[in-house]
Amino acid sequence: MLLKNANILVVDDDTDVLTAMRLLLKSKVKEVVTEKNPNNIISLIRKKKFDIVVLDMNFNGLVNTGNEGIYWLNKIKEIDKDLSVILITAYGELDLAIKSLKEGAQDFLIKPWKNEKLIQSITDILKKKVSGKNKKEATVIAGVEIIGNSHVMQDVFLKVKKIAPTDANILILGENGTGKDLIAKAIHDNSLRKNKPFVKVDVGALTSTLFEGELFGHKKGAFTDAKEDRKGRFEAADGGTLFLDEIGNISLQQQARLLTALQNRHITPLGSNKPIPINIRLICATNLDISVLANEAKFRKDLIYRINTVEIMMPPLRNREKDIILLANHFIELYAEKYLKSSFNLEDGFIKKLESYYFPGNVRELQYALERAVIMADGNTLTEEDLVFSPIEKRTSHIKESTLNLEEVEKTTILKVIEKNNGNITKSAKELGITRTALYRRLNKYGL
Repeated sequence: MLLKNANILVVDDDTDVLTAMRLLLKSKVKEVVTEKNPNNIISLIRKKKFDIVVLDMNFNGLVNTGNEGIYWLNKIKEIDKDLSVILITAYGELDLAIKSLKEGAQDFLIKPWKNEKLIQSITDILKKKVSGKNKKEATVIAGVEIIGNSHVMQDVFLKVKKIAPTDANILILGENGTGKDLIAKAIHDNSLRKNKPFVKVDVGALTSTLFEGELFGHKKGAFTDAKEDRKGRFEAADGGTLFLDEIGNISLQQQARLLTALQNRHITPLGSNKPIPINIRLICATNLDISVLANEAKFRKDLIYRINTVEIMMPPLRNREKDIILLANHFIELYAEKYLKSSFNLEDGFIKKLESYYFPGNVRELQYALERAVIMADGNTLTEEDLVFSPIEKRTSHIKESTLNLEEVEKTTILKVIEKNNGNITKSAKELGITRTALYRRLNKYGL
């Protein structure tokens, strides 16, 4: 079954080898793609998701050192470090085999190969990929699938690994759509409280009249519609984790009630005089900048200190360039299966449009755009036209128009031009009258 679902790429400059491989594998795997020119490898693996590449070691008829194979192996790993590669050559020196394995190859075969050996090698690699898939994608985030190989996400995973086993209160910062709720769940699932409840509350959506009853509960008759006793979310999360989302949107009065409960480690339901002890681990999240929270006219500093023992900043998708195609392949595969469609190839224009877009809606926007693309696609190739981004996601600046600060004016201008050009850096740089490199420097300077 593993073989039947596998896509294999074979790269060799010998037409006879390609023919032999195709005849051997075509009835055993889902698809075999053969290629004579190694210069086409990168475009092929960017367009289509392959499970294994069978790669010749030598493409130069005059010098057969195997270095060509090592070179292309490294190129493949730069694009997709998890793509499995089997190297194959007519020259079976032991040191070359050891070198190729050290460089990241999964196996090494000698021409003329034995068909049984090649099939067994492919099967073994596929088994390892299946068994290691969840572990690979969630080595730190047990139980919650969070995809990310970028340095910024690896830093987040490392912080989660360190803080999850503690009872420290956590504040997760980041724009909408960056996955703050997934990180909260991951912290719980990696904590000592993982077998106890994980209770999420969008406190920003609670009115002042609902806030206390929802969090602290109420007794029968406490107000007109209180027809029976009801536990609040603090009690529901007893022994586990309470996740308060959009904490930055609650009023000062609500903040005072929350602070009292956290300081005293007990809550009092509406209509009762009897305090109830609480035993929860608190995680909060907000899309507001920490500097906004620090404004005491909007948020109490003593509450910030109480909820922010450790702070996690979720990076926007535009700062996770290495993860965009990785996430795209994941969502395309997910929705292809959901909507009973075959696997998709990605056209160059589709990939370039993904990579150049600004993603103001972050991972959530990417997910919905790809779900739409899969639903609307007519064939098994996704083109640039299939990728449509929602107009509801607009990048807005929090900087006042009247500001006279030169850096803020420059930052505002850059944001507006990038938004106007739908995230296209080349067009934006041209319109701003600067080079792409200069624009990237400014984006880094302002943390955009």
